[in-house]
Order: sequence, then structure tokens, then C-alpha cells
Amino acid sequence: MSEQTDAENQNGDNGKITAALLVIGDEILSGRTKDKNIGTIADHLTDVGIQLREVRVVADEEVDIVAAVNALRKENTYLFTTGGIGPTHDDITADCVAKAFNVSIDVDQRAVDVMRAKRPDMELNEARLRMARIPDGADLIENAVSGAPGFMLDNVMVMAGVPSIMQSMLAAVTPRLKTGKKMMSVTLEVKRPEGAVAGPLGRIAETFPDVSMGSYPYYIDGNYGTNLVLRSTDAARLEAAEAALKKELTDTGLID
Repeated sequence: MSEQTDAENQNGDNGKITAALLVIGDEILSGRTKDKNIGTIADHLTDVGIQLREVRVVADEEVDIVAAVNALRKENTYLFTTGGIGPTHDDITADCVAKAFNVSIDVDQRAVDVMRAKRPDMELNEARLRMARIPDGADLIENAVSGAPGFMLDNVMVMAGVPSIMQSMLAAVTPRLKTGKKMMSVTLEVKRPEGAVAGPLGRIAETFPDVSMGSYPYYIDGNYGTNLVLRSTDAARLEAAEAALKKELTDTGLID
């Protein structure tokens, strides 16, 4: 049985397509670079019906990257990685993914060809050729911005950390992925502190265990309030839960 099938089986029989995101780079953990990809990827996956279940950040350390890749790819339908596929010595993501799958890695002529096609005037020196090193058996992921491709090996998508390039790669690889039911959501604003709405929300959450419910407090201009967000892939259940919550909030005097 393949790794991908194993991951899909672990998702249960509910047909959910799940994903994890592995963010790779010392610069993220040190704070020198502020990650701009997590929110973009989360929004995109939600829109196409893939549920992002975990985000993990690791340093540029081979043992940590290999361990994280092996754990996350087996626990989810898909694993996306960002960072560590550039031209410098500490860009070791491709090597680590190859090690995780126990396959060889070398300069891939397909990658060389697309890089040359994108930048005919570019000198493909040793550093730049690092970006053409692809694990054996992987498919390329197009990079419409700068040419150097990412790659997909089994259920692992390896993408650049530069936001514009990552977005290009994410768009390119999405048509190859299985997608599930799209997540829908509704938001109810209650102009009361979170503690005031916790009880009613909890009671409705028990009645609708299949509908995700969360509370998000805010404080604006001296006034407390809470946004209640309901999420489900089932439109009828979401509508029923929203109606029940509105009734509960009305009956308890929290909304008119």
C-alpha cells in the first residue's frame, strides 16, 4: 500500500482531504523573516476543499526536516513544504525530502531546460544548478515567476518560500490534487464579552458536533464583542446550527 493511501486511510471514512504545512528555515524561527505564506496557503486549501490540520516550523537541520516530512506525509493526504530550495548551501529541503523517501537526487535535465527557457541569458553556475536538483521519481511544479521549479513526490509538494513564487507553484500544482467538500462558514456578531456567550455557544456545539464552532473576542473603542464563527461542509447542517444558535442567543437576551 502506498504512503499516500495510508495517509488517506488515516483520515477516516468521512471523505476528508487533509493537509499539513511544513515551513522550513532558520530565518523564520529567528524572526528575521516574517512568514507570509501560512495564511495564503490556509485560505487556498479551504477554498478548494482541503482541510489544513497542522503547520510546523523547523530549522535548516537535516534530521529535523526528514523527521517532520516522514511524520506529516504519513498523517495527511498531502504535505506542503515552503522554503529551502534556493541556490545556497543551507537550502537542503530537496536533499532532505529525497532522504525521507530513500531515493537519489541529482541535477534534473527537465529542471535545467525550464530554467534555461525562462532565462536564456542566465549562467547556470554551480549555485544555480542546486535549484535543478530533483529527487528521483518526482514531478516538477511550474514556477512561472523565476523558472526554478518546485517538485511533487508522492503526496509531498515542495515549494519555494518567496511568497510570489510559492503562490505560482501552489496554483500550478492544485489541479493535480484531490479535493473534498468545500468548507462554508457563517459569522454572528454578538456585542457582548466572550464569557457571556460561552454557555449558549457550548450548548449548541453539543447539539451540532459535526459543525465547527469558534468564538473570537474583540475590543474596539471601549466596547467588548465576540464574533461566533460556524463552519461545515454541509450547507443544511450549517443553516440549522446557525438558526439554533440565533434562537439560543435570543432566548438568553444576548441578541434581539
